Amino acid sequence: MDRKNIKKIETEDKCEIGQKEQAATNGPGDKIKKKPSHRQLAGPSAIIIFVVVLIICTLLSFTLGRYPVPLKELLAILGNKIFGLFEDAGKFWTDQMEAAVWNVRLPRVILSVLVGACLSAAGASYQGVFQNPMASPDILGASAGAGFGAALAIFLDFKHVNITLSAFAMSLITVALVFRISSYVKGGRVLGLVLAGIMVSSLFNAGTSFLKLIADPNNKLPQITYWLMGSLSGAKWSDIRFVIFPMLAGLIPLLLLRWRLNVVTMGDEEAKAMGVDAGRIRLAIIISATLVTASAVSVSGVIGWVGLVIPHMMRRIVGSSYRWLMPVSMLGGGIFLLMVDNISRNVTTAGIPIGILTAFVGAPFFLLLITGRSERY
Repeated sequence: MDRKNIKKIETEDKCEIGQKEQAATNGPGDKIKKKPSHRQLAGPSAIIIFVVVLIICTLLSFTLGRYPVPLKELLAILGNKIFGLFEDAGKFWTDQMEAAVWNVRLPRVILSVLVGACLSAAGASYQGVFQNPMASPDILGASAGAGFGAALAIFLDFKHVNITLSAFAMSLITVALVFRISSYVKGGRVLGLVLAGIMVSSLFNAGTSFLKLIADPNNKLPQITYWLMGSLSGAKWSDIRFVIFPMLAGLIPLLLLRWRLNVVTMGDEEAKAMGVDAGRIRLAIIISATLVTASAVSVSGVIGWVGLVIPHMMRRIVGSSYRWLMPVSMLGGGIFLLMVDNISRNVTTAGIPIGILTAFVGAPFFLLLITGRSERY
């Protein structure tokens, strides 16, 4: 089925994705057609607005901190480092400013945007694949596996790069184990994945708790605990080099498959009638979403709520069509986590773990979600 036909289905449908009354012959006059909310933005307009907001937030993030860097010096430093616009004789900023911008803030800003985009994209993908508005990036145990891998590496006194590698590898191993176990579960494939994910997550969380129990309480236990709360305070260029390719390898397929995801959310029978192999598309989306989740968690620790909250917020802005929901969720996730990280590193001297701050936002939104109007995805 080509992209043109899928776009035609989206135009005719206009209803929230996931309603199984949709069929290949539906037209503009069918009863499930729904007029878009006047509060929703057009997809292209939303993308332009979010890109502008992301640029503004990024520039603002560089100027915030205990060592102030004015905007003029910031732009000059970035221009010099990236494009070589200034010679040494023409520098009007200090070496301390340059070190703060290039070695500390820039890696952290880039990593914040990447992690937020990955978690939001994974959450939106899982909500569509599992047709469950409560689905989040840790539904298949990726976060639990990463937490266990990082705790084990810290317990064994590994270096920073090996902690990241251990978290990434264990996250992928956990999801692979979930897939293996789900193949033996009686019933639907999707239900088997969810049940296996719950069981395996519980198992690895227990393993992490055991490592915390036997870890050195004066050294390793605080390090494990802090990692599990999520933080970007130690962001380095080496972290970006480690995760950038796995992240792109997951985000690009999610963007390309967002046309098919609209059809998959209708159910296997409807997708089959339209010529789409729902099983293969679902597998490709789950693998891509798992890859970006593992990459994000391995360098940031466990950061909850982003993958649950942001896709829902974006649905209220652009609607449920993944044609626009996926890219806007990525942009919105990057902006959200960037601003939360700015709060994290400026409120206190030591910095508040991001996982705590995202919970303050996510928990009230979750309450609003479960007490509000029921929706299908």
